[in-house]
Amino acid sequence: MATTLAFDVYGTLINTHGVLTLLDDMIGNNAQVFSNTWREKQLEYSFRRGLMQNYVPFSLCTKHALDYACLAHKTELSEDQKEQLLERYKTLPAFDDVKAGLESLKAQGYRLFAFSNGAANAVNTLLETADISDLFEGVISADDIKTFKPNPDVYSHFLREANSTGANTWLISSNPFDVTGAISHGMRAAWIKRSDEAIFDPWEIQPTTIATDLLDLKEKLKSVN
Repeated sequence: MATTLAFDVYGTLINTHGVLTLLDDMIGNNAQVFSNTWREKQLEYSFRRGLMQNYVPFSLCTKHALDYACLAHKTELSEDQKEQLLERYKTLPAFDDVKAGLESLKAQGYRLFAFSNGAANAVNTLLETADISDLFEGVISADDIKTFKPNPDVYSHFLREANSTGANTWLISSNPFDVTGAISHGMRAAWIKRSDEAIFDPWEIQPTTIATDLLDLKEKLKSVN
């Protein structure tokens, strides 16, 4: 059976800071710090919703996190500006290595799936905009079961939908919480460490392998498979 690769989307394939140009036009030098807060709160809100079992779509977590960032940084954005930012979030760019990396992995016979907290229609739009949608067998979303990663039910859902097993499946993610969630559920996982400054949680659970990008991932998977 071919090995299955489950690719996280936001932050792994798609650059969530792709809104920076628009943010810079709106708020100037504070754009990077504002963007960091927005992303951190987006994830926090999904975690809290999952624990509370009070589900809303990931897109609403994104909207609420944007409102929080405005409050935290005392930044007044009009409703029109907020809508522009949320629209830009629907068509964020892929990282430069992604298309070539995915093509290489697919050529080696891996089964590729997009695996996201985002709703399938939002993920499909991102993949189509980045011109990488045809490289995946499918999109599997936590939205299908109305919760979020790292809830173990989400990883079980992926394995069922992909018709794969934990031992034969790799989670590929830049997000440490996702890597630890997958490994805790019996999968292997590669952490994509896109920055030297990125820190992995100092838990007893560590990545099966670490790669700097998807091109490096191809070589790392060769050494552990």
